[in-house]
Amino acid sequence: MFQDRLNESAARVADFLVHRLQVPLRPSLGDAMQHAVSGGKCLRGFLVMESARLFNISPERSIYPAAAIECLHAYSLIHDDLPCMDDDDLRRGQPTVHVKWDEATAVLAGDALQSYAFELITCADFDEKIQAELVFALAKAAGKSGMVGGQAADIAAETSSTALSLEQITALQKGKTGELITWSCRAGAIMGHGPHAPMVAYGNALGLAFQIADDILDVEGDAKTVGKATGKDADAGKATFVSLLGLDGAKARAAELVELACDALSPYGAEAETLKEAARFVVQRKK
Repeated sequence: MFQDRLNESAARVADFLVHRLQVPLRPSLGDAMQHAVSGGKCLRGFLVMESARLFNISPERSIYPAAAIECLHAYSLIHDDLPCMDDDDLRRGQPTVHVKWDEATAVLAGDALQSYAFELITCADFDEKIQAELVFALAKAAGKSGMVGGQAADIAAETSSTALSLEQITALQKGKTGELITWSCRAGAIMGHGPHAPMVAYGNALGLAFQIADDILDVEGDAKTVGKATGKDADAGKATFVSLLGLDGAKARAAELVELACDALSPYGAEAETLKEAARFVVQRKK
């Protein structure tokens, strides 16, 4: 069920965006944007659409915020891959945007995807209050107190003379990776006027489990399967969950977080089984 739903949401988002990302006056910009959103798991879009199901929001309505989070996530990857950031040549098994085109196109494609994410939410079939809440929550999750703040902390940690503690790395990754995942889980509750706390708890646990799995893949994963370079965290001397807890400790912590995520969904009973499967998938994935 989970894999079918994940594939279904990925196909829906791809079909939804394929024409909307065209830029007639600047075809290369549109092509770069389309390249950036293609080839991924679409996990965040899936979380939006699956959380929306819990609150009886149809896919025809939830597709807008689902596509929005995938656009915003793609922007973050474009910029993260730039030479001034992580300097990666490969993403999702394909050349990164600045390699396939150039740095200027990559910056502009990222900028365009970021702004288009918020535009999409305002086009969704929800009243203005819900649109505003989705936009505000996404801006906060993506900005200085969320993803961008986490990225800045990550960069600062690379040159710091003091190693990060487990508490500090948890806070860093909660911002860098976790906040967009939590927003994706919370979006359904916003759209459906439901309680936020269970979905926030689920998203917080899921986001950290996802990051720990990423840290493990950087050590154990095969670059061809993962679709990007591996071993870079150790080469850069980064403090990660693996470096702080060891491989076995990191795997044990990820398993604990999966249980926490599943427990948070208990108010929804069997209706949330696909989201529970998603939590298990996050730590079992190979890419």
